[in-house]
Amino acid sequence: MNSKSFIEPPSTHHKRSAGLLTALRLGLFNLGLGLMAVLTLAVLNRVMISELGIPATITAGVLAMSQFVAPARVWFGQLSDTKPLFGKHRTSYVLIGTAIFGVAVFLAVQVVWQLGAIVRANEGWLWNSQTIGLTALLGLILGIYGLALSSSSTPFTALLVDVSEEDNRSKLVSIVWSMLMVGIVIGGITGSVVLKKINQGGIEAGQIPLENLQAPINSVFGFVPFLVIALAAIATWGVEKKYSRFSSRASNSHREDSITLQRAIKILTASRQTGIFFTFLCLFTISLFMQEAVLEPYGGEVFGMSIADTTKLNAFWGIGILLGYGTTGFFVVPRLGKKRSTKIGCWLVALCFILIILSGLTQQEIILKSAMVIFGIAAGVATIGGISLMLDLTAAATAGTFIGAWGLAQAMSRAFATVAGGVILDIGKALFASPIWSYGLVFATQAVGMIVAIVILNQVDVQEFQETTGKAIATVMEGDLDG
Repeated sequence: MNSKSFIEPPSTHHKRSAGLLTALRLGLFNLGLGLMAVLTLAVLNRVMISELGIPATITAGVLAMSQFVAPARVWFGQLSDTKPLFGKHRTSYVLIGTAIFGVAVFLAVQVVWQLGAIVRANEGWLWNSQTIGLTALLGLILGIYGLALSSSSTPFTALLVDVSEEDNRSKLVSIVWSMLMVGIVIGGITGSVVLKKINQGGIEAGQIPLENLQAPINSVFGFVPFLVIALAAIATWGVEKKYSRFSSRASNSHREDSITLQRAIKILTASRQTGIFFTFLCLFTISLFMQEAVLEPYGGEVFGMSIADTTKLNAFWGIGILLGYGTTGFFVVPRLGKKRSTKIGCWLVALCFILIILSGLTQQEIILKSAMVIFGIAAGVATIGGISLMLDLTAAATAGTFIGAWGLAQAMSRAFATVAGGVILDIGKALFASPIWSYGLVFATQAVGMIVAIVILNQVDVQEFQETTGKAIATVMEGDLDG
């Protein structure tokens, strides 16, 4: 039996592929996610660490709760494969999840103010029943935020597999992920404008009165979630009905009965390639994102930058990553292939971390900003190459489950990366008197991790994956695999 037929059955071609305008419209969902990312990882972490004096490890720990719930992604993916909601396999999950995470992020910032007031009153962090209770509540809200994010973003990425073919997938990914960065750039620039009002008196970090922080930040955290929900609705309107090939790809009539979560996981683990790529994805993600919770404080402590200026750093690497995303899917991947493009991107990312350390040593903001743009381009090349490779390592009949697994690898790694960044920074502060070396320790660790990821990437083989997984799907569809 031809295993390929279970991955791309001939009958999938009765619907045309999503065109450029639809790809741009789908990208609006990711644009919204980009705006949310700036709120949580650029504004919230900077306010908690630099302005309110909450330790980096605690800040990184609660922010990472949204990623630690990532095992749910496999379940949400499998759920969207097998249990349509309001007649849709993907769209309803996307919209309900978006509404929930929008509310959660606003509630999270209200808890942060309570925690900040206690820290200010005690003139420093102190473990007591109030701080423990509020930290736990903040962790819980961010956990719910993460679950809602998983329940929307996993079915959304599966929808991209449903509406595309292997030959046009890298272009679709390129457009949709470029929109994610457009969101981060817009968020970085507008956030910088709004937050500039906070620091007009040139007050030092940590000295700004709490009431001066609250009003502008609450207005941003109140408005952006509504905007993101509207963008998600526009992005997905009618796309699944018009373009999805999911039903014909998963044409087995007993599909909902035959592919349980347990059986889906057996398909997932059928090829050793899944494990190899999962390991690469984890290490790549950790090495790429470890600086996420420490970059803004680095700008504040080493360069003396304001909140507005450090928020703008997201715009620099966002512009770079946008250039990387925009060119990779259309020019780099078609010429060099998905695997080689990813590898080149990884090497360039490792070099950028050395540049970021150099900027601190020379105290040159221009080097830091240039390094952020180059880092963005390199990360863009590596990410689009990697995501295109990831979608090739996704069996269409169980797309939600596979996307859930890849999402799990990325989210757990991002959670670990966020916490590890905070912990390594605190270790660096204990070891070194100079903040340059404390932060440098984080960046150097990332460079080493990226080089190890390249070694693992060399073992990835798409053809082997398609053969072994195709056979496993055939076995499950025939009901021969033990449940």
